[in-house]
Amino acid sequence: MKNTLWLAGMLAVSGLVVTCTVSKTNSPQTAQSVSPSGDDLGPKPVVNPVANPAHLTPEQSLKAFRVPKGYHMELVASEPMVREPVAIAWDGNARMYVAEMDTYMQDADATGEHEPVSRIVRLEDTNGDGKMDKSSVFIDKLLLPRMILCVGNEVLVNETHTYDLWSYTDTNGDGVADTKKRIYQVPRKAPGNLEHQRSGLDWNIDNWLYVTVDPVRFRYTKGTIQVDSLHSGSNGQWGLTHDNYGRLFFSRGGGENAGSGFQINPKYGSLEFADAYDEETFAPVWSIIANPDVQGGPRRLRPDSTLNHFTAGCGQSIYRGDKLPADLVGDYLICEPVARIVRRANVVNKQGKTHLENVYHQQEFIASTDFNFRPVNTYTGPDGNLYIVDMNRGIIQESQWTPKGSWIRPQIERLGLDKHVQHGRIWRLVQDGVKPSPKPNMLNESARQLIAHLDHPNGWWRDNAQRQLIVLGDPSVVPSLKQLVAGEQAALAKKPSALGRLHALWTLEGLEAIDPATIALALKDEDAQVRRAAIWISEPYLKKNDEAMITQVASLLNDPSLDVRVQLLESLNTSPSAKAQVVSSELLAKNADNPMLMAVKGSLQRNEDYKRYGSKLGGLLAVDRTSVLKGAEIFKSLCSSCHGTDGKGLASQVAPPIAGSKHLADRDMLLKILLHGLSGPIEGKNYPTVMPAMADNTDEWIASVANYIRFEFGTPPPPAQNRPAQATGSATGSAPIRPPVTATGVYRRILPIIKPEEVTKLRQETASRTNPWTLAELEQAKP
Repeated sequence: MKNTLWLAGMLAVSGLVVTCTVSKTNSPQTAQSVSPSGDDLGPKPVVNPVANPAHLTPEQSLKAFRVPKGYHMELVASEPMVREPVAIAWDGNARMYVAEMDTYMQDADATGEHEPVSRIVRLEDTNGDGKMDKSSVFIDKLLLPRMILCVGNEVLVNETHTYDLWSYTDTNGDGVADTKKRIYQVPRKAPGNLEHQRSGLDWNIDNWLYVTVDPVRFRYTKGTIQVDSLHSGSNGQWGLTHDNYGRLFFSRGGGENAGSGFQINPKYGSLEFADAYDEETFAPVWSIIANPDVQGGPRRLRPDSTLNHFTAGCGQSIYRGDKLPADLVGDYLICEPVARIVRRANVVNKQGKTHLENVYHQQEFIASTDFNFRPVNTYTGPDGNLYIVDMNRGIIQESQWTPKGSWIRPQIERLGLDKHVQHGRIWRLVQDGVKPSPKPNMLNESARQLIAHLDHPNGWWRDNAQRQLIVLGDPSVVPSLKQLVAGEQAALAKKPSALGRLHALWTLEGLEAIDPATIALALKDEDAQVRRAAIWISEPYLKKNDEAMITQVASLLNDPSLDVRVQLLESLNTSPSAKAQVVSSELLAKNADNPMLMAVKGSLQRNEDYKRYGSKLGGLLAVDRTSVLKGAEIFKSLCSSCHGTDGKGLASQVAPPIAGSKHLADRDMLLKILLHGLSGPIEGKNYPTVMPAMADNTDEWIASVANYIRFEFGTPPPPAQNRPAQATGSATGSAPIRPPVTATGVYRRILPIIKPEEVTKLRQETASRTNPWTLAELEQAKP
């Protein structure tokens, strides 16, 4: 596969823009729900500060939940039917596929974790009671499967430590995959431990498949995968979701970030706002049991031994169903497995900027007193309810954070957490007295029958109908889809809703049946999100300098919706036309006081710079350039979760900034930190986590990380009057090189490239070291 497509975006740096009509971003206009729930949580419970780690049966665990009045939890599946579940997906007939990490942390040292014995099981509810009663092992002998997606009759899977995507199919109907083909390949091992590798494989409304961590997105076309680079990088860690209109939501558990990447689509760059959620009201979490097994030790605990803020946010979703209260539609749900809770947040639009706001004051939407409740993923199900994947286990940290001498290790041993393994539950949240939707039968329906589901009140049905229509590729439905876009009744029993028109429009795009007349019609739609999508879909014409199309989208220059104007700016940026740039300039001039549009302008400019980032590496020898690129890949997938993609740290201050640090120039100091870790105060400031040792990785791996950090975040540009016309070459004997050019055209000095053999030598010299260094020790050891 074309590896260079995504390597070009590997050295991205996030932009952090600080900047303030309030409306909910995801309107619940299509939700056919019964009465609102009232969301009565009752008085805040008193927490017992003494942890009770006893393992509960599924029936006991069911009674341990605390949910708002009007809701109740139901058990969908549990051990032995499932064990160590991490992700689920449904096919078009509502058969559930469960990805299991069966070797994840079976003891505190992760013994046997990398044995290929994990699996994906297929579950079915044959009597309609909501509980799975039929199971089969669909795929066996996998290495910690982490991404799963059903596409037609195929199940797409990615395993830990690999970038490859495989397609599995059951051709004889026995519930076991009997065909397997690789549809995407990168011939090398993925770096980082299993907590810092990709997740997602989310088929968004724009027909692109998005993942976390890696700066790529995919397009499924006729059984093959196309790949596209995201020049500003990707985002997130464990968990990825989208709303009704294609807005993506990421999160970074390692960086204690409960939501990120939701301002703009990553194809247009990276944009974060420091006030996207309030640190004082959103970052704290409210467990109803003691949480002594936290990363970071006592400073992460309140006096009652509950976790004081997000440390492992993951598995987020936007609720898009039709069987829970209408006011829940469009809300953001995210798991915190250390706190044993699921947060509910309103998604609020303030002058075009998206904000998250906790629905409850110092309480959580879903909480449990089951010490082993470990929610790691949430989903809107085909029945319209909310599903929660619960690993239901003792240890929830990877072994890198549980070694002897760590804060967590004694808690594991004291509470016997390493004994609670090979369990797992799938739960669903149900509204009292509301029956679930009937089971879909999409895999057996014709393309004409599928059209009706594009207007279903449950987003799961709309998404899957769109996907199945694209997979079938039947051109006979194109006229009916165009009728839907026009608002005509067509194949429906009623006039299509805005969401129905939206999905019809994107289905046409996926079928490559979009034409200028359809776009022109959608640009005049009464719904702002349909107009926005029409601009988005017009980009192939804009890229070709289609003057007529540029004129048509420019007619929305004064659109009352800021979402439409933001999309107009983003899409016009894809056109090299002078006319498009004139329209963009006029748009910005008319909105000069709007912080969102001004921030998007900056993001687009940075994204263009990242497309040209290869020129900054052009002066390096090929071997040195390869080392820096590998280091960038590792940094993006591992280090950025705590240090930020720009090396400036995160708002949560979980780890120190490294950009511009005076210590990067000291080769030995940097290598010692990478090999053995770092603890204690840094520049007079204490941080909640310890920099873990990376010595288990190869010398080449260590050198690559060091080279990227020094190249990207090291020596600042020299004064203009002292800028050399030619560098003297690296300390390792490389030929003279010209210093790379920054985005502003300024030459800068390069710290010497570190060779793997230098790491080998220092590793041998410090072989007796078993504890992390302190900065004082490293300073004292300097020659």
